[in-house]
Amino acid sequence: MNVLIIEDEEKVSEVIQAYLQKEGHVVYSTAKGLEGIEVFRKKDISLVILDLMLPDIDGEEVCSILRRISDVHIFMLTAKSALDDRVEGYNLGADEYLTKPFSPRELTAKVNALSRRIGHREKESRLFDDGRLSVDELGRSVGIKGQEVSLTPNEFDILSALIRNKGRVLSREQLIEIVFGMDFEGSDRTVDVHIKNLRKKIGDDSKNPFYILTVTKSGYKFGGDENCTR
Repeated sequence: MNVLIIEDEEKVSEVIQAYLQKEGHVVYSTAKGLEGIEVFRKKDISLVILDLMLPDIDGEEVCSILRRISDVHIFMLTAKSALDDRVEGYNLGADEYLTKPFSPRELTAKVNALSRRIGHREKESRLFDDGRLSVDELGRSVGIKGQEVSLTPNEFDILSALIRNKGRVLSREQLIEIVFGMDFEGSDRTVDVHIKNLRKKIGDDSKNPFYILTVTKSGYKFGGDENCTR
């Protein structure tokens, strides 16, 4: 499983990384929140281990940004142990809240348990509408009726973001943040161009789309029905 550690205490980060790598996990680490968001955007991260006290922006803000653009699992690490702090962490979208000092063995056990739960899903293609559309996240490939479709990296990332957030409307700004990053300086209409090309490639009628639905004045959402996995 790919894990991102956002922690400014070097020794703490090194210990976590050593334990997780020993268990076979791929670990990325950064000491700053904004750098962590950029790493998350570029890598296929399944879990973020997030310290709340960072040198550039608060971990709470990082958590809020990640939760806006993804449903990634987030483990918070913090010295704040009060009940109100824990409740606030869960309300922000944390899946686990661990207070310092913590046991690296316990953290590793929690990561391994999470990996077992989501490992099958990450290895398999996701099928929609009786297999008409297939999406392989790891292989970054898309098929229509068994025939592979050639998508650009940005097109794939947009489709993937919509699928991962099925049931939610993603604004153009959110899609830009996910796909292009926070420092993107182009027009938000860039998303519309990619959506138009993506629809054409997956056979989605632009006037009556089935998979990528336009929500007027709001953004886009995914409309396919997931039924099974390969």
